[in-house]
Amino acid sequence: MKFEVYCDESRPDLLGSRRSNSRFMVIGSLWLPEEERTPFKSEIQKLRDEYKIGSEFKWQKISPSRCEFYKNIVEWFHGKGELLRFRCIAVDRQMVNLKLYHENDQELGFYKFYYQMLHHWILDFNEYAFFVDFKSNRLRNRLHILRRCLDYSNLSSVVQSVQAVRSEESMLIQMADVLTGMAAYRLNNQIREESAKAEVLKHYESLLGRKISPTFRNEQKFNVFQINLTGGW
Repeated sequence: MKFEVYCDESRPDLLGSRRSNSRFMVIGSLWLPEEERTPFKSEIQKLRDEYKIGSEFKWQKISPSRCEFYKNIVEWFHGKGELLRFRCIAVDRQMVNLKLYHENDQELGFYKFYYQMLHHWILDFNEYAFFVDFKSNRLRNRLHILRRCLDYSNLSSVVQSVQAVRSEESMLIQMADVLTGMAAYRLNNQIREESAKAEVLKHYESLLGRKISPTFRNEQKFNVFQINLTGGW
């Protein structure tokens, strides 16, 4: 079976920062069967038209005037069940040792965590195409190496591509942005009560039936992988 995966990130610069109120860098991914791409995009566009959202939608653009649209878009995501799934990795910047494990290279560390987020949801005998939000990299072959590593470590599946796409050109990357931003907002405990973002977050958590928090690996709908960098069992 063929799958497409749309990815975005929140707070990617945290790995090299010592001055930040945020603790977790979050990389998120939206997983769907390839055959569902066109109908899903049509349904998102219908919601955008209904609420007159003419430009790119994303977590940072949530405002009181657009709150109902964002509540409806996360409700739409939830209503798709396991046809549309989300997985993110949460990386505690306080536990990352760039010098010891990542050649003192923040960009290298970032893509290693990208690999960890994607690798564990690639299943045997499927084909995958990954679309990541465009990001300027110091080394131009980062995505090629990521694709090769994913392909080599999943020998019974096929990783067709890892392709950079500008978020304004992809509604599904924008959807991944909203879900990733929502997870980072909760995990970093930066909630401003009575704000539009808090309203959207709490609306989704009411649908989910719990607060967004680290989950077990077998969580299928909204999976939060808080990677353990301390060793042990």
